[in-house]
Amino acid sequence: MENGVKFKETENGLVAALSGEIDHHAAKGEREEIDKMLFLKKPSNLILDFSEVGFMDSSGIGLIIGRAEVASEIGAGVSIVGLSPSQKKLVRLSGIEKIKGLTIE
Repeated sequence: MENGVKFKETENGLVAALSGEIDHHAAKGEREEIDKMLFLKKPSNLILDFSEVGFMDSSGIGLIIGRAEVASEIGAGVSIVGLSPSQKKLVRLSGIEKIKGLTIE
């Protein structure tokens, strides 16, 4: 599984489909790509799709929190979709559901 981000615009917002493993090394490039597209497209909602992510450590949590902050700067919400049960547990344990404008589906 290759690491990376693919983007697609939908009526629900800008979808950033992540793939591969999200660890310290992969997260940096993915963060930069997503931020660049956020400022370029200025969507009303950023949808982070984790359905093709096989592994995620705390760097994935950092990626979500940071994107929520950047999205907030441009007035966008953030939706998290496609988390595996173990990823969803990790995300919920982190407490990021309390971030304003962020939803986990």
